Parts: sequence; C-alpha cells; structure tokens
Amino acid sequence: MKLLNPLGGLMKIKRLQAVAMTTALSAGALMGSVAAADTIDSVLSVGQQKTAAAQSSQKRIDKIAEETNSLLQDFKVVNKEIDGLRVYNKQLEKQLANQLDVIRKLEQSIANVTVIERQIQPLILRMVTALEQFIELDVPFDLDARMANLEKVKSNMDRSDITVAEKFRQILELYNFESEYSRKINSYRDTLVVDGQEREVNVLQIGRIALVAQTTDSSTTLAYDKEQKGWVEVDAGEYRRAVMEGLKIAKNQATKAIMTMPIPAPEAAQ
Repeated sequence: MKLLNPLGGLMKIKRLQAVAMTTALSAGALMGSVAAADTIDSVLSVGQQKTAAAQSSQKRIDKIAEETNSLLQDFKVVNKEIDGLRVYNKQLEKQLANQLDVIRKLEQSIANVTVIERQIQPLILRMVTALEQFIELDVPFDLDARMANLEKVKSNMDRSDITVAEKFRQILELYNFESEYSRKINSYRDTLVVDGQEREVNVLQIGRIALVAQTTDSSTTLAYDKEQKGWVEVDAGEYRRAVMEGLKIAKNQATKAIMTMPIPAPEAAQ
C-alpha cells in the first residue's frame, strides 16, 4: 500500500492551476487579437466604402459638370441663332413693307387698267394710220416688204385674241424699223420699167438721202426723183462706178468710203 505525498499532490495541483491560467491568458490574448482584427477590418471596410462613395460622387460631379458645360455651349449657340434671327426678321419686315407697297401700286394700276386700255386703243389706230401715210409719202425703198409688215399689223387690230399691249408692241416695232432705215445702207433686187421695158435692177438705198438703181448688166443707172415721183436715168459716166461701189459696200463686199450720189437739193423749211 502506497502513501500519498501531500507535497507532491499540492505541487501537482499548483502546476495544473498555472497551466490553466496560462491557457486562459492565451485564450484571452487570442480573443483580443481576433477582436482587434475585426475592428481593423471594419475600419478598412468603412474606409473602402467611403472611398467608393467618394469616387461615385466625383463621377456624378464630373458628369454634372460636363452636362452643365454642354448646356452652356448650347445656350451660347442658341443665343447666337436668336441674334441672327432678330436681324433676319428685321430684314424680312423691310422686305414685307416694300412688297406691300408694290402690291398697293399694282392694285392701283389694275384699277386703272380699263381706263388706260380705252386710251391706248385709239392711240394705236392713229399710229397705224400715221405710219401708213408716212410710207406712202416716203421714198419708195423696199416698199413691198414695208407695206406687207404694215398690213399684218393692221389686220391684228380687230383680233380679240391679241392683247392691247401686244398690239401696241407691234406698232412700236414698226416705228423702230422705219427709224432704222434712216441709218442704214441697204441693197435689194427689184424690177423697174426702163425705156418702156421691165428690167431687173439692183437698188441701193442710203438712208433717206438717196435711192438709186442699176441694171444687172450695169449699163443703166437710175435715181428716184421725189418731185417727179418716179425713176429717172442719170449720167452713167458720173454715177455708174459710184453706184457699183455703193452696192458692194451695202453687201459688205467693200469697205465704207465717200460716195458721190445723185441726191435732191434740200428744201427750205415751211
């Protein structure tokens, strides 16, 4: 039978207590480390969340700034367009005022057109009659063509499908043609009675100053005499070559030059 050593038992119990205390301290330290680690993780997590929130806020701020800048640029563009439209509208207002003035004048002209037409129609008839008398009394150059043009205009006077304006234009055109004859040198073929026989001649018209003719064989030279109202033979030796040269000039076959022509003496003014 063994006897227990009270001292040994007591020491053993103390060693067990020391181990228990060491284990408890280690557990407490471990628990403290874990708590500290959790706290740090929480702090870091909150920091990361704040950083993420700050980044998100910055992005929103940047986006708002871009949108604000874009709106500002749009505002500037629209403002310029408005200024341009104001200037354009002022110009349109001026044009509109001018157009309204033109419309008023046109309305007034339309109101008076009947009166004007009543006045123009008798004027045209008087102009036709006056021109017919003038051609009959004038030097008879290119007479067939001139009278044909006049008859054409006269036949249009009674036509209802031709406006008064067109009739007036036609008679003015004839007056212009007659005026141009005074400044032209012209030549054409015609048939005249020479020595009782019809002869083909070349007629030379120099404005309304001289009207001469020469047979196609250049043997006979004639001049129109207004007093006798007919053709008379002139000195072939004096005028034959001049008339030939004048006919070439009229046909653009020779350069213009001074010509000697039989012309009537000027009459004293009445």
